[in-house]
Amino acid sequence: MIRVLLSRRWVVLTLVFFAIIPAMVLLGRWQYHRYEATNRQNTATNAAMQAPPVAMDTVSHPGGSVPAAQTYRSVTATGHYDPAHEFVVRQRTAADGETVGYYVITPLVTDRGDLVLVNRGWIASGADATTYPTVPPAPSGELTVTGRLRPDETFRREIGDLPDRMFMRINSGDQTVRLKQPVVAGYLELVSTDPTPPAADQAEPVPGPNVTATGDDAVVGKGVHLPYAIQWWLFAALIPTGWIVLLRRDIRDAREKQAAAEAAADER
Repeated sequence: MIRVLLSRRWVVLTLVFFAIIPAMVLLGRWQYHRYEATNRQNTATNAAMQAPPVAMDTVSHPGGSVPAAQTYRSVTATGHYDPAHEFVVRQRTAADGETVGYYVITPLVTDRGDLVLVNRGWIASGADATTYPTVPPAPSGELTVTGRLRPDETFRREIGDLPDRMFMRINSGDQTVRLKQPVVAGYLELVSTDPTPPAADQAEPVPGPNVTATGDDAVVGKGVHLPYAIQWWLFAALIPTGWIVLLRRDIRDAREKQAAAEAAADER
């Protein structure tokens, strides 16, 4: 056994095996921390979605930012649409998660004179990427919109030389510069309009968030971080077992070779 352990192959194999264990433990901890963070975010999102609707200007204002705890909260805004400054956001998928098109963003002029960016929903692409698509007309007159409060998008970068009224992200700061008017931070993801416009004048609604807030949901597959953490820790626990199995096999093989050599020597 000592001879087997001291062989070059087993020295390297042992070092590799036991260097992998800490890495797998750390990967498991990382996945578990992501699981905890996701649960915290989902809990906050659930609480925001279940809170009663409030006027958007009570939780957000021009030049500010959307509080994380208010993301996805149901908010309302009253005023009239400004279709002259409407724009579309490129590379957005429909509710089926596959078809790529645009989001239609129409500013709503509130009674206070501020602008609220309203995501009226998804529409299909036009004839090509440089042609402004056919957009359902925005309802006219005084109305009240209700929707989910979303923070400004910052994860996409604007691309130079885009066609007029086409953008890569929904960002109140970008539109403040473009429109030279105060734009309320974040945007409203439309759910309903009062009075209700004709169906032909409505874009495809943006689906709400898919919230999985409980540990049980994560275990059965609606969340992946906890199963991945358990998987990494199981791999780490199995490495010593594999090491022992391989060691016993090599010791057995070495004994068989030694016995065969001794038998050959006895015959000679």
